[in-house]
Amino acid sequence: MKTTRHATYNLNYHIVWLPKYRQSVLVNEVASRVRSILHEIADDKGVEILDLTVQPDHVHLFVSSPPKNEPALLANWFKGISSRKYNHRHADHDSEKIRWARGYYAGTAGHVSNETVENYIQEHKEGDS
Repeated sequence: MKTTRHATYNLNYHIVWLPKYRQSVLVNEVASRVRSILHEIADDKGVEILDLTVQPDHVHLFVSSPPKNEPALLANWFKGISSRKYNHRHADHDSEKIRWARGYYAGTAGHVSNETVENYIQEHKEGDS
């Protein structure tokens, strides 16, 4: 569990996104640079990278984030900031630029199952009657 001034939370998000046209551009030095930039973004935004895999044609990011950061915001940060930083630092020509596809996948993960949460709520609901 993690805490902020006003919340205790365990919010973990699995976010996946692709280069435009699912091109296999995330290899060798490009992949290494993207990984480094994603860690910079996490540090700047106060989120923790739990796991990260940069594949040639997609990125898997597993992060823990405070409740104030919705999944759409996290995806926008990591996609938008990473492409701007990469392109500014490493792309001398248009053909070297990183461009991400528009969409992304976002899923949640925690320490308990849906069934556990439902049982917990039901047990407390019965006590309120």
